[in-house]
Amino acid sequence: MSRHNIIYFAREGAYNMFSHGFMSFAAVGITVACLIIMGTFTLVAVNANAMLEDMEAQNQMLAFVDDKSWTEEQARALESQLRAVPNVADVEFISNAEAAAAFRARYEGDELFTGLPDDNFRHRYAIYLKDIGLMRQTKTDLEGIPGIGEGNVAAYEDEAAGFITIRNVAGVVCVVLIAVLFLVSVFIIANTIKLTTFDRREEIAIMKMVGATNGFIRWPFVYEGFLLGLFSAVIGFFLQWGLYEAVARSIASNDTINLISTVPFSSMWGYVAVIFAGAGMLIGVGGSLSAIRRFLQA
Repeated sequence: MSRHNIIYFAREGAYNMFSHGFMSFAAVGITVACLIIMGTFTLVAVNANAMLEDMEAQNQMLAFVDDKSWTEEQARALESQLRAVPNVADVEFISNAEAAAAFRARYEGDELFTGLPDDNFRHRYAIYLKDIGLMRQTKTDLEGIPGIGEGNVAAYEDEAAGFITIRNVAGVVCVVLIAVLFLVSVFIIANTIKLTTFDRREEIAIMKMVGATNGFIRWPFVYEGFLLGLFSAVIGFFLQWGLYEAVARSIASNDTINLISTVPFSSMWGYVAVIFAGAGMLIGVGGSLSAIRRFLQA
């Protein structure tokens, strides 16, 4: 394709877009709305996944030293074996004195537990995992270490399974919604450009009669869809940015116990911009090709 043809196709595409101002405005507006809805669901999924990862990092197993008579030095000697277990990200030693102090602090004021001696508690390790989906296997591996033994590992397997289920469901819902909205956007763009091509059906027929190729006829509409998608992506990106920041500030000001945290938009704006640009242009070009195909086959 020559430089002259590229300039001609781009000029014709821009002219077509601005000459059908209301329809182009409607196409951009609807595409922006679809992009923002898709972007919102995606950002919610990203934040939900980040929160789940934080919960996973805090979800720990407790491995108790089997023998209460072991000294702290003997119990600490197990650390290297625990770290060598597959799927173990980190371990933290908790002496019986530390465990007893934490227990008394928890039940402060209850005379029943006030006088409990430290040797009633066992030395233990807090075990942090790389993947909580492998918690059952990791528990079995830990119980196989001499000094720990079977039945001395406390694992919250039901909670871990719940985290995994939530993450998987959130991912599936997000993918399905994005796919549906993407198809809706392509359909809307296709029908919008189809209306503009209907007005020019006689012009297209004449061009075909004088020997214009399908490619020569098609390219201006492709550029028109490209520009519609690009404008929609730019507008949608900045609206999404403003909406996200407003919601994040609202959550930060109202969540006094820091139960919900949001991923800063500044850390992912580049990815969002690329995705919006790609989705917008793909929607525009895909809609244009879908719209013009019937007229070229006539």
